[in-house]
Order: sequence, then C-alpha cells, then structure tokens
Amino acid sequence: MALKAVHVSDVPSLDLVPENPSLSLLSSRFPNGLEMNGGGFKMPKFVVIGHRGNGMNVLQSSDKRMRAIKENSIMSFNAASTFPLDFVEFDVQVTKDDFPVIFHDDYIYSEDNGAVFGNRIPELSLSEFLSYGLQREPGIEGKILVRKTKDGKIYRWDVEQDDTLCTLQEAFLKVEPSLGFNIELKFDDHIVYEQAYLIHVLQAILKVVIDYAKDRPIIFSTFQPDAAVLVRKLQSTYPVFFLTNGGCEIYEDLRRNSLEEALKLCLENGLEGIVSEIKGIFRNPGAVTKIKESNLSLLTYGKLNNVPEAVYMQHLMGIDGVIVDFVQEITEAVADMMKPAKIGEEEGLNEGIGKVQVNSKPQFSQQELSFLFKLIPQLLQL
Repeated sequence: MALKAVHVSDVPSLDLVPENPSLSLLSSRFPNGLEMNGGGFKMPKFVVIGHRGNGMNVLQSSDKRMRAIKENSIMSFNAASTFPLDFVEFDVQVTKDDFPVIFHDDYIYSEDNGAVFGNRIPELSLSEFLSYGLQREPGIEGKILVRKTKDGKIYRWDVEQDDTLCTLQEAFLKVEPSLGFNIELKFDDHIVYEQAYLIHVLQAILKVVIDYAKDRPIIFSTFQPDAAVLVRKLQSTYPVFFLTNGGCEIYEDLRRNSLEEALKLCLENGLEGIVSEIKGIFRNPGAVTKIKESNLSLLTYGKLNNVPEAVYMQHLMGIDGVIVDFVQEITEAVADMMKPAKIGEEEGLNEGIGKVQVNSKPQFSQQELSFLFKLIPQLLQL
C-alpha cells in the first residue's frame, strides 16, 4: 500500500480554529453515539479501551498474556476488536519525514553482535523506522528488535504472534472501522519542546486523521500539557484528554503533578477530559466529584485496571471508563455490569428497540464480592 507524504499546510492553522466544538460520531459500539453535553464531552456509557490494542507487551513477565501479540500493531488492534471493546489506545509519534507512526517507547532499539543501539523515532525516516522487526516482504530480514526497560535491562522483543511496525494511516485503513481510536500524542518527557515543533508534529497527525477518520470515534490524549492545549486549538471536532499520573510521579512541569493541576489545565483550555493513573484516583477519590462537577469526562489507566473488582469499584465511583491490558477478561467483567433490557412501545419506543441499562449490582460471586470489600481499603491507602 502506498503511503502519502504529509503536507502540513493542508491542515488548519492556529488562526483558523473553528469557534464551536461539536461532535456527531456514531458507532455500533456506542448505542447513543458520542455526545457534547452543555459544551462538554459525555461518554454515553462505561467504556473499555484496549491498551496498545489487545494489551501492552511486558517481555520479562511470566504472564503469557503480556507476550501474546505484538503491541501497537494492526494484528493487536484487530484482535481487540473481536471483543465488546469501545476504543483501542495507541501511541503516535512522527518521523523526520513527517509520517505519523505507532510506537510507544521514546527510543527504538536493535542489537548487532551483542551491541545494543537506539534511535529516537523523530530522528528516523519512515523507511528506517519500518526496517525494524518483522518485515512485510517475504525473505527480508529486519533489524533485530529489542526493548530496554527502565532499569536498563535488554529483552529480545519475542511474542507469540508477531506483526510489523505500522503507520497511523494503515491503522485507519486496516482496523475494524467501528472501533474507536484513543490516539495518544507521544512526546519525550525529558525534552522541552518549542511551540513551532509541537504544531508541526500535531499538524502532521491531524492531516492523517482528517483524511482517513471518516465516522470512526476519535479521542486525543497526551501527557504533554502544551501539546494538549495546541491540539485543542488546532481542531474542535474531536475531544482532547489530558493524561496525568495523578501525583504518583513528580515532574518539573507542575501541571503534571496532581489531579488538581490536571483539572485546572482542562478548565482553562477547554479540554474535554482527564485520563489518570488509577492509583492517583484511589489515593484522592474526592477528585472524582470535582472532575465530574466540572463537566469533564474521566478515564483511568494502570495495572489495577486488569483487576475486575477494581474496575467495578470505578464504575460505582462514576468514572467513565478504563484502559486495560487484559481485554477479554475485563470486557467480560464489564458485560456483567451492563444488563440489556427490552423497552417496548408502551414506554415510548417503536418496535421494541433495545437499550442497554446499567445494573448497579453486577452479578459477582460471594467470593468475588468478599475480595472487593477487602480490596477497597487497601487501595485507598496506597
């Protein structure tokens, strides 16, 4: 498939920003679509989002689910789409020749004769980026792909089902069209970016989204505060969420260090929601009320989101959705929270159109409920 080069002049500039944000996307995965509510963004139901597709890779993990399918790949996205999932989350960076590609880490590493070397994605051309790992053409060997962990250890990127690296354009063309995309705008935490560079990168990404999104539900998210503000100014079609560790880690940029700062950033710049590390929420549960009263949506990420009981508790707290690695297990657990009910014509609907209603007491076993009640106080003390 031929890939189009991005012409950043083809997307809106900061001087041509539409005044009134609107959203009118429909998806079979969202019975009521995605709605703007009183100027804010509203999730139509409790949503489940697949982390990097069908789940992130943890190559050193003994849990085979963490090495089942290559993360951030077309294969992983389509595998996730077979479950009752609303979005897949993935990380987008832009190569030096202006192609948005999907890759999480700041550096991509390879190994040659025992020597490990790495490059930042923005320093590579598209062809150089795609030369890593499994190749599209039979008989062609790509650069050995390895991953470097935070503690400096190196692991061969071996998974049960491998796939090639991919571009954002390919994701739009090859992934089930009803599946929403949570596009994380990925930037290096250790770099201070000039506004001109951020605008250039965001315009390259927006060009692809504008050309290929069609009716697919889209959410933008980013840990980079300036990028969040700019992508809101550059477009008003899709909601923008600010990602935060919720105070679990401390950064030089104060806007990243608490849920209160995240809330302030959103309200001052017209962002639609927050995505927080779930530990930050459990440590500061009162922030949920403040966020919801401010007409913002709230999603969470983190390892605890792979625990059904922790997801259930978030549902009860009024959180709008979760980003998860164990897609099958969590979508099954959430299905137990949502009970379909037929509402007939006598209740004002024609031909008995079905609506999904939330059951406030999902059918957990006594053992599961016991575990939940033990889990809650432990989480709040983290």
